[in-house]
Amino acid sequence: MPENINRILICKLKFYGDVLLTTPVIATLNRLYPHAKIDVLLYKDTKAILAADPRINTFYLIEKKVGLLKTIGNFLTVRKQLKNNSYDLIINLTEQWPIGLLVASLHRYSVAFERGKSSWNRLFSKVVPPVGTHIVEQNLSILAGIGVAEKEWVKALSLFYTENDKHALLQTEPALNDKRYVVIQPTARQAFKCWDDDKFASVIDYLMQRGLHVILTCGPLQSELDQVNCIASLCKHKPDVQFAGKTSFLQLAALIDGAALYIGVDSAPMHMAAALKTPQVCLFGATNHQQWRPWSDEATLIWAGDYHEMPNRDVLDRSKKYLSWIPVNTVIDAVAAVLDKDVRTKGGNPNE
Repeated sequence: MPENINRILICKLKFYGDVLLTTPVIATLNRLYPHAKIDVLLYKDTKAILAADPRINTFYLIEKKVGLLKTIGNFLTVRKQLKNNSYDLIINLTEQWPIGLLVASLHRYSVAFERGKSSWNRLFSKVVPPVGTHIVEQNLSILAGIGVAEKEWVKALSLFYTENDKHALLQTEPALNDKRYVVIQPTARQAFKCWDDDKFASVIDYLMQRGLHVILTCGPLQSELDQVNCIASLCKHKPDVQFAGKTSFLQLAALIDGAALYIGVDSAPMHMAAALKTPQVCLFGATNHQQWRPWSDEATLIWAGDYHEMPNRDVLDRSKKYLSWIPVNTVIDAVAAVLDKDVRTKGGNPNE
């Protein structure tokens, strides 16, 4: 291991939520080596979730699904850029073989998680086994490869946005600062992570009867917009859908940061709420909730497995809504408990 660390590269090529869950590693390295420049290697689209992080020096980006020739050209260009940086330390948090080979080709001190194949392990200067239950703990455990003990970890998630991100929301809804509101993102990339539309509608009606403003959000895909519009159509009291599919990731962060409560399923915004320390109620089904739960003391988790047996991952039907087993009254009770606690802490009328 090098004695002086002045330039660090962190590799994480996966989805938005996975990238956000690496921020404790970034924070720990930033605290241990405050003068070091920290670069990250990501998929191009996932840069959006870390774009305002002041601890990141440079983003290096890999494009997905652009064809074989463009992919090879992209890798070669990025490799040349990385080679010129002469990294003192590379932390590889991804499992893709092309990235492992890319890291090995830089011939710098590198750390990765140990795998069953020796051909993988030989690509890196040091390999360590992942340790811990939650993915945040597992990510941080890679730092054992440079002698960092658990007592030195910065365990909190972090998410940064700009004043421009907040200003964009206020341009759409100038009265946003004056409203006590709840953000609900009911959508996920796959159906097995979703709850029933009519149950979400019941929760929304409950919230609006309490006098809260309810904002429904989602990604830009038409399927997600259709789901949000369906939920809104089932509500007796119509929620606000003007932000659905129209916010950037960091605008959504600003929206969640100002909310009294976030409600959602196993998706990236759930981790965003955790990073922003916004109280939340999250619903889990046939995923490992112990590994992927919100990394926050402000989160209430409701698991469908408490109401019906969940399948093993190898027999998971990704078109099935396993969250359907969660009763609507359970969610409403959890929401009420969070809101009432918030009111008792801050003072005020619990029915507002």
